[in-house]
Amino acid sequence: MATWNATSSSSAASSPTSTRRTEAPRRWPSSESPPRKMRSIAEIMAITAPVVDQAQDGGNVTVTSGDVVDRYGDVACEKCGSGERGDELLLCDICDRGFHMRCLRPIVVRVPIGQWLCVDCSDPLPVRCLSQRKIMHFFRIEKFDVTEKPELSQEETIKHKRKFRPLTLTKRRRRLLPFVPSKDPNQRDAQLRTLASALTTLKMKYSNELTYIPGMAPRSANQSMFEIGGVQVLSKEDIETLEQCRAMHRVGGYPPLVVVEDQFQGFTVEADGPIKDLTLIAEYAGDVDYLKNRAKDDCDSIMTLLLCEDPSKSLVICPDKYGNISRFVSGINNHNRYGKKMQNCKCVRYSINGEVRVLIVATRDISKGERLYYDYNGYEHAYPTHHFL
Repeated sequence: MATWNATSSSSAASSPTSTRRTEAPRRWPSSESPPRKMRSIAEIMAITAPVVDQAQDGGNVTVTSGDVVDRYGDVACEKCGSGERGDELLLCDICDRGFHMRCLRPIVVRVPIGQWLCVDCSDPLPVRCLSQRKIMHFFRIEKFDVTEKPELSQEETIKHKRKFRPLTLTKRRRRLLPFVPSKDPNQRDAQLRTLASALTTLKMKYSNELTYIPGMAPRSANQSMFEIGGVQVLSKEDIETLEQCRAMHRVGGYPPLVVVEDQFQGFTVEADGPIKDLTLIAEYAGDVDYLKNRAKDDCDSIMTLLLCEDPSKSLVICPDKYGNISRFVSGINNHNRYGKKMQNCKCVRYSINGEVRVLIVATRDISKGERLYYDYNGYEHAYPTHHFL
């Protein structure tokens, strides 16, 4: 005789989701596959009704699935008119027009991840014109005239006097030189305005140091002793030069450089004044992350920071959220005989207080109006530069 429990039925009615499993879930044998929860695309296309499209003459045209596939089979590049190299043909997600990666300006190095829009369908990024007050707040500049030279005390004057040395033939080591800011304050403001506009256009924040964000590589992972073969240690004189450049940054002193936008290369850096050989131009800044996390990153400015025996511990600098003017320095074409002639600076890794830093140094005298170029493959020949101008 069946009985009815009023308490259990009322509780089940009031809370239908409070049922508890009283038996273990069914396990499928290894030879038998579990039932599929989703149908394949072939089954969906087989039962899908054909699409009825309205023709220009007023009649109805039935479009089948095969016609949809053939619709993209005749796509050609809007620039060169060729439909070859289909693996390099990008389709706009709005107008469905095709463009070769090499035909675009600036050239697209890797296939973009996610949605991609052509120039006509994408909204142009607004370029902001910043005032002097906003520039000082953007770069965190203290009010100080960089043209004034601080007076040295009597003790510092005696300290800087040349000491007596024996007359012996020794090879003179070339040391780094600090950059010389422009003397005209209006010219310095115009230089900073171009850098601030470029950073805000890319939705980046200014930072002249390496940033360590939670979820990426910690600062403890950046140790020069982990480098394969070691890293050259920055000398005491060059450390003084680096500290002098950092002090000028804090009061608004920057190298005479401007960021210009080129229709073929995008943002690039030009010299707004003469720069001498071995001048410390900038320190490469950005977010520090593991190389394994950036294997499929489409950023074109990733810089090698640390190469370890264990590849999973190697570090890179990614200036996609934070960065400085080093983000916009262009690279040379390693496959072109004129590429080496265009190079006028280089990236050198140094060990500073046990940590690895990357410095951009001029390799020869740079004249005003000359663009800055360095070798992207200075340490490993892994970056494709055959498409560079």
